[in-house]
Amino acid sequence: MSLITDEIRAAASEMYRGDDICQEKSKFLLTEMGLPNGLLPLRDIIEYGAEVTAYVEQKRIKKLTGVKAKEMLMWLTICDIYVDDPPTGKITFKSPTGLSRSFPVNAFVIEDDSATIKPEPAAAAVVQVKEV
Repeated sequence: MSLITDEIRAAASEMYRGDDICQEKSKFLLTEMGLPNGLLPLRDIIEYGAEVTAYVEQKRIKKLTGVKAKEMLMWLTICDIYVDDPPTGKITFKSPTGLSRSFPVNAFVIEDDSATIKPEPAAAAVVQVKEV
């Protein structure tokens, strides 16, 4: 069951389909919101099947669903991602259980749009999408 209803889709001012344009628009959105552009490196998704939804605010993604991260042999649901304000150079990932982990923001920045450039391993752990 999709959380995105036909009503929401009809009200959307912009809708994009296709890998190239979606890659471009997702990086643009993240940059506009003060988040690192490599936060969701969609080319490195390990598993497909979950729908990812979230509310995106300035320097924050909240009420995130459909994303899990592997930490110490356990899959943890990620519900909140935020960049510290005032800036400390850290980005924090939080689970609904209250557990959180911070990483350097620059680990999630892609300097070049080339497919050969990938975020550091910390970023790959966050975007592993698993069926919920």
